[in-house]
Amino acid sequence: MRFLTRSLIALLLAALSLAALGYAGYTLVAAIEVRNAAPDGVSGQGARERMFTVRALAVTPTEVTPTLAAFGEVRARRALELRAPVGGTVLEVASGFEDGAEVSAGQFLFRVDPADAESARAFALADLERAEAELRDATRALGLAAEDVAAATVQFELRSRALERRKGLAERGVTTEAALEEAELAVSSASQALVSRRQAEAQAEARRDQAESALERQRISLAEAERRLADTRVYASFSGTLADVALVEGGIINTQDQLARIIDPEQLEVSVRVSTAQYLRLIDDAGRLVSAEAEVALAVAGFEITSPGSILRASATVEQGQSGRRLFVELSAPRGFRPGDFVTVRLKEPALQDVALLPASAVNPAGNVLIINEDNRLEAAPVTVVRRQGDQVIVEARALAGRDIVREIGPNLGAGILVRPQRETSAGEVVPDTPEMVTLDPERRARLIAQVESNVRMPEQVRARMLAQLSEEAIPASMLERLENGAGRPQGG
Repeated sequence: MRFLTRSLIALLLAALSLAALGYAGYTLVAAIEVRNAAPDGVSGQGARERMFTVRALAVTPTEVTPTLAAFGEVRARRALELRAPVGGTVLEVASGFEDGAEVSAGQFLFRVDPADAESARAFALADLERAEAELRDATRALGLAAEDVAAATVQFELRSRALERRKGLAERGVTTEAALEEAELAVSSASQALVSRRQAEAQAEARRDQAESALERQRISLAEAERRLADTRVYASFSGTLADVALVEGGIINTQDQLARIIDPEQLEVSVRVSTAQYLRLIDDAGRLVSAEAEVALAVAGFEITSPGSILRASATVEQGQSGRRLFVELSAPRGFRPGDFVTVRLKEPALQDVALLPASAVNPAGNVLIINEDNRLEAAPVTVVRRQGDQVIVEARALAGRDIVREIGPNLGAGILVRPQRETSAGEVVPDTPEMVTLDPERRARLIAQVESNVRMPEQVRARMLAQLSEEAIPASMLERLENGAGRPQGG
């Protein structure tokens, strides 16, 4: 029994093998016959050319303003470091003197112990009074010295006139030689006394000048003492926001300690670094920065805070170990920005002529675009990429004017490929194809209208739309083809 079972199984397997070999032989023979029957040895059904549907874009040369995107840090254009002009113990701190608090110009901030400054002012005032007294004494002494000079001058003049009389008498022989010599000695003594009085007057003048100079120094010392006393009370120089506050009441501070900073939130700028090539596109022939507009954006929780701006200036040097150029962009509307924010800066470069803005996917790594010719086949054409902006590129478009190119180049696309273009605008919107219209004669129109009206299964909205189209002078060719192929014919109940 077991032998019989095995024999049957063997016969079954042999029959299956012979059937498989027969089918394979039949398939091979049929393939050879089909190949021989086809022209040029090509099977018409198996080797049909594949057609790809591609997104097409018409290239139109236009003017494009490139946008240069870079990253930067917001900085304060106007900031003040608060330091105590005089050291000492902090006696009073203004209410609300803390990080983030708003202060106005002239607002009181804190006060340092004024005891030492008041003592210095009192000493300076006492020294000033002493200098004033010294000046008064020197002025009186100068007046007395001037009177002594005047008296000595009068005595000298009297002695001189007496000598002249003696000389006249001596010429007439009335007086003696001894009397004449006595008069000459008197004139000499009067002259010497006059010189001594003048020296005393000069000394008095010098004393008065020294007293005036000392008085002026004491006035300066008093003003310095009053200024130091006033510096014990600190006020805000301008309106702004407090930051980095490190001051407590009762603390001891020095003049070198930074106690806080006042930042003007309305005066902000962005420090942004660009490459040297980008910087060259932002200067004119004279090497000066162009007045380029800018947009500063800060990403916050999925949305952006933006502010218009403009380029202010460029750094005069390049930092050691850095490259490129550092630019400073002014914020025109700094609301919401704070110093230290990491922001994106979009600078508008000078406009370019005869260029086109294309998706980056329209240019392959070799720098070519695929042009759709009149036969809907692709042709490779080189292009010059002027700028790259994110997922878009700016290319020279004079050679591509009016041509359709492939918007997205895939791995299956290349020169010579047959495609079905789906035309789109530069914004990616599909341009609908204009349908082919057919003009109907009256008989044909009446027959089609009767065909549509007799179809009871057609929805009313569809029937009304088709009847409205059939009432026009011309209808789309696709609609006519559907109707003649059976659409709209009466259906059995």
